[in-house]
Amino acid sequence: MATTTSSRRLPTSQALLGAIVVLVGILLLLDTTGVVPTRDALLYVPSIFVAVGVWALVQNHFRNIVGPVVLIGVAGAGQLVALEYVTVDQVVVFWPVFVIAFGLSIVLGQFRSHVHDTDDAYTSAFVAFGGIDKRNISKAFTGGDLTAVFGGTELDLRDAVIEDRPARINAVALFGGVDVVVPREWNVQMTVVPVLGGASDDRPRRETQHDEIDLVVTGFAAFGGVSVTD
Repeated sequence: MATTTSSRRLPTSQALLGAIVVLVGILLLLDTTGVVPTRDALLYVPSIFVAVGVWALVQNHFRNIVGPVVLIGVAGAGQLVALEYVTVDQVVVFWPVFVIAFGLSIVLGQFRSHVHDTDDAYTSAFVAFGGIDKRNISKAFTGGDLTAVFGGTELDLRDAVIEDRPARINAVALFGGVDVVVPREWNVQMTVVPVLGGASDDRPRRETQHDEIDLVVTGFAAFGGVSVTD
């Protein structure tokens, strides 16, 4: 139970992403309305995404390395260009690094499993330019938040138990995919909003199903998808 409490004290990946979007929006609004000139502050927006990459490394306990490192590299290069330390042409010559990073992600995938077990009542996952799968085996599962940005994440709940129904998962897929695997008998309610994306419960329909809702999946998908499978 102590593990669960400590994990809840940390800001979720979606809270961090939302805060960044709000901050950038405020800076843009202040600049476009002429209230306060914020162009100098906007120059440092790429550094925010460097912080997101570092957060992704820490949150996933350095299990998913390639994706966050790519994000840090791209954002870091963008920051150097914005501050005019380097030119775009000087940065572009390093594009083969992305090919190397892609190859490393394949190699690393051959030597270790991408499925990570957790017994936390609340599961959080953030993926950027990569992928990570988690299996929750908690006997008191309450919910989670799953975010995939140019990547994919899967949460397997087939060994999880819900005591206080319904459990709630907030899923965000931006140019990526979020998959939630649940026991076949669970009654799942989906309220995901697709924006040029998709949200679906892909489990086969059954003739009988209990009325009590076991799991509620909310969130949104933009140029990506959120799915529930068994």
